[in-house]
Amino acid sequence: MKKLLFVLVALSLILLFNGCGKKAAKVAPAQAPVVEKVEEPVTQVEKPVLSEEEIFQQKTIEDLNKDETMKKINFDFDQYQIREDMKPILQDNADWMLKFPTVQILIEGHCDERGTIEYNIALGEKRAEAARNYLASLGVNAAKIKIVSYGKSKPLVHGMDEESYFQNRRAEFVITKK
Repeated sequence: MKKLLFVLVALSLILLFNGCGKKAAKVAPAQAPVVEKVEEPVTQVEKPVLSEEEIFQQKTIEDLNKDETMKKINFDFDQYQIREDMKPILQDNADWMLKFPTVQILIEGHCDERGTIEYNIALGEKRAEAARNYLASLGVNAAKIKIVSYGKSKPLVHGMDEESYFQNRRAEFVITKK
């Protein structure tokens, strides 16, 4: 019986050491089935390309003025003649007005702070008139253009240097009616 017990203990020890001594074989994890990603075509709604007329119709007068659709021009000191470098700007303004003949504008004449109030009111008016006359010479209906002079009362920039003065000597174009 001792022999049988000895054999059983020996067998148990052999099985115990045999099982612990070996590393367990690595089993590859079950791979998930490969699923190919199929991209479905996405229907994109393309925004229609709007014509210049459609864009014009969608914008308010405030939008057009805020976008500076019509550009301002500047003048030399104590002058109201249109500068050569300002003529292309007036040409662009005229071209735009000719595309949209229902438009009416107000040309505001402005001056720098030098001179008397009365003198600058008169000079601002001459600047606005000169701009209106130039637009009319390019084919714009002068009846669609009103003028006003603010003289030196509405400076664009504040400063007492030539750059500030130049920016304040101007005619601005305000769209009043579509």
